[in-house]
Amino acid sequence: MADTEKNVGAENASSDAVIDLEAGAQGDANSEEMDTVDIKDEKEKATLDLKKQVLQNPQVLAALQDRLDSLVGQRSGYIDFLPPAVKRRIKALKNYQVKQIQLEAKFYEEVHQLECKYAKLYEECYDKRKDVVTGSVEPTDSDCEWESSDDEDEDGDGEGKEVKALAEEVKSKITFVDNDNKNGIPEFWLTIFKNVDILAEMIQDHDEPILKHLEDIKVIFQEGSEMGFTLDFYFTPNEFFNNKVLTKRYEMKSEPDEGDPFSFEGPEIVGAKGCKIDWKKGKDVTVKIVKKKQKHKGRGTTRQVTKTVTNDSFFNFFKPPEIPEDEADLDDETEALLSADFEIGHMIRERIVPRAVLYFTGEAIEDDDEYEEEGEEEEGEGEDDEDEENDPDFDPSKVRCDS
Repeated sequence: MADTEKNVGAENASSDAVIDLEAGAQGDANSEEMDTVDIKDEKEKATLDLKKQVLQNPQVLAALQDRLDSLVGQRSGYIDFLPPAVKRRIKALKNYQVKQIQLEAKFYEEVHQLECKYAKLYEECYDKRKDVVTGSVEPTDSDCEWESSDDEDEDGDGEGKEVKALAEEVKSKITFVDNDNKNGIPEFWLTIFKNVDILAEMIQDHDEPILKHLEDIKVIFQEGSEMGFTLDFYFTPNEFFNNKVLTKRYEMKSEPDEGDPFSFEGPEIVGAKGCKIDWKKGKDVTVKIVKKKQKHKGRGTTRQVTKTVTNDSFFNFFKPPEIPEDEADLDDETEALLSADFEIGHMIRERIVPRAVLYFTGEAIEDDDEYEEEGEEEEGEGEDDEDEENDPDFDPSKVRCDS
C-alpha cells in the first residue's frame, strides 16, 4: 500500500515536472514570438519614417512628378492582365474599328465630290463678288439693301449717336480725298490678308504694292478619284511680273495608314506644288543681293562680291519646300515649313475665299476670337474643378447648386 502511494507520488511529481518544462518551453516560445513582433513593428515603423522623409524631399517629389507626366497617355498595363478570352474579344473590336475607319474614309471621298458639285453652284456668287470688287459692275440698289446692327445704332439712342457725332466732328476737321468716283473696293484682298494673323505674318512691306493688284482668288476642286484642290490668284497687269494667274496646287488623301489605321482623322494635305513667277527685271522680291568684302589671305587686298540670297516675302508661298521620297529624310525645319504651308492653304480654301467680305470687314475675325475665348474659358473652368478636387479642405457637401 505504501509502495503504491510512493509510485503514485513519483508519477505525479514526474507529471508536474513535464508540465513545468512544457510551460517553460511555451513561455520561451511566446517570448521569442513577442520579440519577433517587436522587431517587425520596429522595422515597419522605420520604413514608414523613411517613406515620410523621402516624400518630404522636394527633389524626390519632382522626380516622381516627371515620371508620372511621362506616363500620361501610355498604356496602364491593365490590358496585359486580362484573361485570354477577353483579349480575343478586344481583337475583334479592333477589326470592327478598322472597318468603320475604312467606311469613314469613303465618306470623306464622297464629301469631296459633293464639294466639287457645290463649288460650281457657288461660282455665280463669287463672280458677282469679283465684279463689284474690281469695279467692272456697280451693284443695284436692291443688291445693296442691307440693315446691320451698326445702322440700327445710328438711328437709335445711346452709343450709336455718340459715335456718329464724334465721326461728324472729326470729319469737319479733316480734308478727305474724294473717292466717290473710284471703282470697286480698293485693296480688298490685301486688307483681308492683313486682317488674318497667319497671312499678315507672311506679308513684307515690299509685298504690299504687288498685292494691291490681286483682284480675285478662286478654289478649283479636283474631280475624280484623286483628291486635291488648286488656289488661283488673279492679278491685274503690273510692273512686277508677267503672270496673270499664280497657282498653288495641294494634293490630298483620305486613306488610313495600313501600318497605323487608328491614326486616321480624315482627309489630309500630303503635298503642295507652286508655280514659276515670271518676274520682270529687278522686281523679284523673293531674293535680295548682298554685298560682301573678301580679303585675300596672301596679298591682303580686298574685293567686293555680290551674292543672291533668299528674301522674306509672301510670294515664297508659291515655291514650297520639296518633300523627299523617303519621309525619314525630312528634317524638322522643312517639316515645320510644310505644316505651316498646308495650314495656310487649308485656311484660304475653307474660310478666306468662302467668307471674304467678312474677313474684309473684320466680322469673321471677331467670330474666330469669340470661339477662342470660349475655349479658354472652358479650359479655365476645368482647372478650377481640378483645384477643388485636389484641395484637402474641399467638402462637396457644402457646395450649393443654384437652380
